[in-house]
Amino acid sequence: MLFGKKIIVVLPAYNAEKTLKVTYKDIPTDVVDEVILNDDASVDKTVSVAKELGIKTFVHAHNMGYGANQKTCYKEALRQKADVVVMLHPDYQYSPKLLTAIIAMIACGEYDICIGSRILGTGALTGGMPFYKYISNRILTLIQNICLNHKLSEYHTGYRAFSRRVLESLPLDNNSNDFIFDNELLTQAIYFNYKIGEISCPTKYFPEASSISFKRSIQYGLGVLKVCLLFILSKSGIYKSNLFKSDKI
Repeated sequence: MLFGKKIIVVLPAYNAEKTLKVTYKDIPTDVVDEVILNDDASVDKTVSVAKELGIKTFVHAHNMGYGANQKTCYKEALRQKADVVVMLHPDYQYSPKLLTAIIAMIACGEYDICIGSRILGTGALTGGMPFYKYISNRILTLIQNICLNHKLSEYHTGYRAFSRRVLESLPLDNNSNDFIFDNELLTQAIYFNYKIGEISCPTKYFPEASSISFKRSIQYGLGVLKVCLLFILSKSGIYKSNLFKSDKI
């Protein structure tokens, strides 16, 4: 616990057999109360490794996508009465050693969401982020900051912490089951005026780390632009997208 809050880390896993153990080992057990893994129908031994480590594990019967994986993770964490939920990729691309800092920003009550930014500082390129991904990240982030009238160093990191209230109130079931889920969630948070904080987070790129292909990156970028357009249309009252309809806020 931290500040009297129950902390749960969720691991949306897919073929993470080779990196799960080292990721789990670096999770600070003095702060984190529970770890939950959801496996999106991996074809390796991810589930076996998770059970050997004693991680509470859930499994999709068939591959449903990264967004669907997160939806299951968050629902299970809320069911276990989490006050703060952190999504950590089990591929060791993001350092679990920063969990305490990320969690503290939520648990102390200053922020509703905290993201680990690869762009703050110099960690992105030195950590091996492909140059084309770095450039596309910067361009998309600039466009989003303009369209959303907000200011974040990046919108595309997979290292995120949320208060229980955020996960309970945002219409996450209306989001995509694919990679664009991450972007939809942050855009929803901005739409509903939740406070988002950032910390600098170095990242690692290596063969076992998950990463989408160039083709999928293009599809993701187009999806980001679509989410921006839906945000503008919804804010202006021209068209209200289901992404921004919630009866809990």
